[in-house]
Amino acid sequence: MRPSTNPVLLRALAAALKERRNELGLTQEDVAGAAGIDRPYVTLIEAARKQPTISVLWRLAVAIDLAPQDFAERIERFNQQLQRVADGASPR
Repeated sequence: MRPSTNPVLLRALAAALKERRNELGLTQEDVAGAAGIDRPYVTLIEAARKQPTISVLWRLAVAIDLAPQDFAERIERFNQQLQRVADGASPR
């Protein structure tokens, strides 16, 4: 079975990861090393071109010094903003 893709959710994940990485002053290489994944994979996630598994998502949260639920909340905040834009409403 192919994984489902939700482009808005993938963009929300990308934005949340990049925002937190920048808050911490980390490079993609730093995050990749801390998460135990390749830097190009981080690049593809931040470009909303790859959908990570739950285990990678968990490791990314730890790598950016967030509890997984806090990372999920950030992703959801971006998801709501992007969904409003996709639906034609103005972002808040």
